[in-house]
Amino acid sequence: QVQLVESGGGLVQPGGSLRLSCAASGSIFSMNTMGWYRQAPGKQRELVATITEGRLTNYADSVKGRFTISRDNAKDTVYLQMNSLKPEDTAVYYCYLKHRFVGRSLWYEYWGQGTQVTVSS
Repeated sequence: QVQLVESGGGLVQPGGSLRLSCAASGSIFSMNTMGWYRQAPGKQRELVATITEGRLTNYADSVKGRFTISRDNAKDTVYLQMNSLKPEDTAVYYCYLKHRFVGRSLWYEYWGQGTQVTVSS
């Protein structure tokens, strides 16, 4: 029903910047949240940032002030601007979507395939 297509990952030096994009295809219901999670080697998957259809945002403490999440509702696309990157930001980043109809209790969840972000000199 819904597919998430990611782009923008790659190799960057410490202190540099990257911009991740995730485009959702298919029908997106009125109540929805999109965002990014990441998983580093030897660690569990963790929340990076989320944004609702009303553009209410939430960030992990480790990225506050450095990362900015935004969305283009007309394109069903979410972005993650990553500045002042650190080696500890190295991880596979996964795009995320959950949505439901107003008046229904069941949430539908989707994940992208993941994109590698490597911060190293």
